Amino acid sequence: MRAGERGFTYIGLLTVVAVAGVALAATGVLWQTEAQREKERELLFVGNQFRRAIEQYHSRTPGAVKAFPKTLEDLVYDTRGPVPLRHLRRIYVDPMTGRADWELISGAGGGIVGVRSRSQAKPFKQRGFRSRDAGFTDKERYGEWAFVYSPPPAARVAKPIAKPAAPAPANPKG
Repeated sequence: MRAGERGFTYIGLLTVVAVAGVALAATGVLWQTEAQREKERELLFVGNQFRRAIEQYHSRTPGAVKAFPKTLEDLVYDTRGPVPLRHLRRIYVDPMTGRADWELISGAGGGIVGVRSRSQAKPFKQRGFRSRDAGFTDKERYGEWAFVYSPPPAARVAKPIAKPAAPAPANPKG
C-alpha cells in the first residue's frame, strides 16, 4: 500500500467516527428529552394521586367538621376511625427531584391541602392538560404545578319562605 492510500483510509475512518459521534449526540438529546417527558407524565400521575388521597382523607373525616391531613404519613395510615384507612400506599418520590421532599401546601386550618415539586426545571408540556390540571398551562417551572384539593362549597340550606299572615277576619259587630 502506498502512503497516499493509507491517508485516505485514515480520513475515511475519521469521517465515520465523526458521523457516528454526531448521531450518538442527537440520540442522547432525544433520549434525554423523552426521559424528561416521561418524568412529567409521572409527576402528573403522582401529584393527582396525592390530590385524590387528600380529597378522600377530607371527605372521610368522621363527624360534621371536615379536616385535612397534618402530615403526608396521615395519608398512608389514617387512624381517625375504628378501622385504619390507607389513602395512599406509600409516599411517592418526586420524579423530577428523585426524592420524597415535596413542598407541602397548607390550608387555612393548618392541614395539607396539596403538594408541589421542588424542581426549578422548565417543563416541556405547556398546554393540553386535563381540566383538573388546567392551571398548569404556561408555567415556567415544575414547582408551579400545585396539586391542590379544594372542597366544593358547602351546600346551602334553603330557608323556608315565610308566608304572609292571613288577614284577620272582619268583626261583624264592629
